[in-house]
Amino acid sequence: MKGRLIVFEGTDGSGKATQTGLLCRELERRGLAYRKLEFPRYQEESSALIRLYLSGAFGSNADDVNAYAAATFFAVDRYASFRQDWGDYYRSGGLLIADRYTTSNAVHQTSKLPPEERRGFLDWLFDFEYRLLGLPEPTRVVYLDVPTELTGEMMRRREQQTGTHADIHEQDQAYLRRCRENGAWVADYCGWTKICCAGPEGMRPAEEIHQQVLRQVEDLLVP
Repeated sequence: MKGRLIVFEGTDGSGKATQTGLLCRELERRGLAYRKLEFPRYQEESSALIRLYLSGAFGSNADDVNAYAAATFFAVDRYASFRQDWGDYYRSGGLLIADRYTTSNAVHQTSKLPPEERRGFLDWLFDFEYRLLGLPEPTRVVYLDVPTELTGEMMRRREQQTGTHADIHEQDQAYLRRCRENGAWVADYCGWTKICCAGPEGMRPAEEIHQQVLRQVEDLLVP
């Protein structure tokens, strides 16, 4: 029996954690069982290479580590999570809500490649994670599309509120801009559900976006 895996994807600062939390709150209100996932798992040993990469240990720019190598770092963390934590729950038919997944490799790593190489990378990535590693494919991917200027503002606000510091992805505005442009292409190419989170006056209210998310995933929210 296969479970249901709903993934929230988008560039850094697009509100993935907020929308993941709002959907989980709605599931609790309805009394529905679910498991929440968040990637990368920075507190786990399986994320060691991710932490080195994002801290700049392999180079101060995101492009210093090629797409295939960087994608492998993140995939290994997901594999460990699946085997140690939620694999049995998924196989028993459980509902999982994920903040990032394989989809993040698709968005971030393809932005390092010239356009003519991106389809080949996606073919390799999905074969690697879903077939060779045996990770489940998402049932639905909700892609939160936000202009780079607004995501920058949201990340700066998050840093002030949490005291965290930007990693090498978040510090590179040109890289973030490429990710946003490429992410929109990937979302269309892969058939993801895309939600525009910006309005004429900036970011749309989180609750308004949440209601749109609910309409897109309601068919999967079954006991």
